[in-house]
Amino acid sequence: MKMRPGTQTGFLLCGKEWTDGEVMEVRSPWDGGLVGRVTQATRADARQAVQHAVASMRRTRALPRWKRREILEDVAASLIEQKERFAQLIAAEAGKPIRMARAEVDRSILTFKTASEEATRLGGETIPLDLTEGNEGRWGLVQRFPVGPVLAITPFNFPLNLVAHKAAPALAAGCPLILKPAPQTPFTALALGEVILKAGWPEEALAVLPLSNADTAWLAEKEDRIKLVSFTGSAKVGWELKARSGRKRVLLELGGNAALIVHSDWPELDEAATRTASAAFAYAGQSCISVQRVFVERPIFQTFLWKVVEAAKKLVSGDPRNEATDVGPVIRISEAERIEAWIKEATDGGARLIEGGERKGALITPAILTGTKAGMKVRDEEVFGPVVLIEPYDDFETALAEVNRSKYGLQAGLLTRDAGRILTAYRELEVGALIVGETPTWRLDPMPYGGVKDSGLGREGLRFAIEEMTEPRMLVMAGLQ
Repeated sequence: MKMRPGTQTGFLLCGKEWTDGEVMEVRSPWDGGLVGRVTQATRADARQAVQHAVASMRRTRALPRWKRREILEDVAASLIEQKERFAQLIAAEAGKPIRMARAEVDRSILTFKTASEEATRLGGETIPLDLTEGNEGRWGLVQRFPVGPVLAITPFNFPLNLVAHKAAPALAAGCPLILKPAPQTPFTALALGEVILKAGWPEEALAVLPLSNADTAWLAEKEDRIKLVSFTGSAKVGWELKARSGRKRVLLELGGNAALIVHSDWPELDEAATRTASAAFAYAGQSCISVQRVFVERPIFQTFLWKVVEAAKKLVSGDPRNEATDVGPVIRISEAERIEAWIKEATDGGARLIEGGERKGALITPAILTGTKAGMKVRDEEVFGPVVLIEPYDDFETALAEVNRSKYGLQAGLLTRDAGRILTAYRELEVGALIVGETPTWRLDPMPYGGVKDSGLGREGLRFAIEEMTEPRMLVMAGLQ
C-alpha cells in the first residue's frame, strides 16, 4: 500500500486488498485535507474473515516457536526500515506531531521485539501427581495453547502501537487475528497488516477490516467463533461490549483521568513542571494516561502552578507536520467544541482559567485550570484534550483521597522522597500502576498495563497479553512406570 493524498485503499482479507464496496473518506484533523479513501468492509466480509480465522487455527497453533519469533522479528525489522513512512501516516491521519509519531514507531518496534522474545518463553510445567497411595507413576503436564480467533478493536490515538499491542501477542500466542481499526486511522493499521503478511504470517489468519460500529458490535456480540475480544477505547463502549459478549473472554483497556501528587519534599520543581506540562499537553492530551489532575502540597502550590504555566507557554502548538510542534489538533472539531464547552462549564462554576483554552478549529491551546470542584466534567470525566487541573492540598491523606475520588483508575504519579508516603500511596491508591518520581503518563511497553474501576479489565504488555490470549491445558499421564 503506497499512500499518497487521495489514494483509495481496500481492506485486507485473506492476503488480498478488497476495493469493492462503500468508500469512506479519511481527512486530516489539522486542515481537513483528504488523507485517502478506504473501502469499508461489510458484515458478510466479517463473517468470511471469521471462517478463514477458524480454518487457520490448526496452522497457527502448530507454528513452532522459532517461526513465530522469526515472523515477529521480521515485522520489527520492517518497521525499522519503514520508520518514516509509518510516522508520516500517523501524522497525516491521527494529527500526531511528527516527532511523537516517530517515537510511536520506535515503541512499536520494541513491542514486536519483546513479543518475539516472549514467543520463545511460552512454556509450561510438570506437576507431580503421585501424592496419595494408588497414584504411583502418575504425573501431569500443563502447557498453554492459543485461545482461538481474536477480535482486536483499536482507537485512533496510537494507530500503530496500540494495534501492535494486540497483534504482536496474538502472533506470539498463535491466535488468528481480526483487526478493526478506528475509522479515523485505518491506513496505519492496513500498512502494518501488509508488513505482518510479508513477514510470513498465514494469510487466512489475518484480516484488517474497517467496519461500521453496528457490524463491529455484531462481530463481538453474536459471532461465537470469536474466542477473545480485546478492546481499547471509551469506558462506555467497552463495558457495554463486555455485557453483550456472552462467553467470550474480553480484555478492556479504557479511559482515565490520571492524577499526579506533588509533595513539598520534591527538590526538582523546574524539571517536574516541565514534565507535567509535556505529559498534560503533548499530542493535545489525547492519551488515556495524560496528566489531567495535579494535587500539590500547599506550601509549594503557587510556585509549582506558575512553573507549569511557564513550561506550557514554551510548547509549540500548530501543524503536526512541523518538526517543532508539540501540541497538534484534537481528532475532530466536534471534540474540540466539547472540550471548549467543558472548560466554560468549569469557569462558569467558579474555576479559574489560568492559561490557554482558546480554540481555533480543532486546535485548543494548553489550558490550565484551578479552583475546580467535584461535579465538573473537567474533574470527573476524561477530558482527552489539552487540559490540566492544578489544585492544592494540606495533608497527604487528603491528596490520596482526591486521587481515588474518580470512577477511573489507570495510573497515578507521585513526586516525593519519603518512603513511608510511597508505600502508603502504593497500598491505598486504586490504580493499575503507581509511577514514583515521574508523571503517570510514563509507560514502558513490556510492563503490565491496565486499570481498575472503569479503566478496564485485564492487562496489556507483551507477556501478560500473551497469557490472556492463551489457556492452560492439562495432560495427565498414568500407568507409565
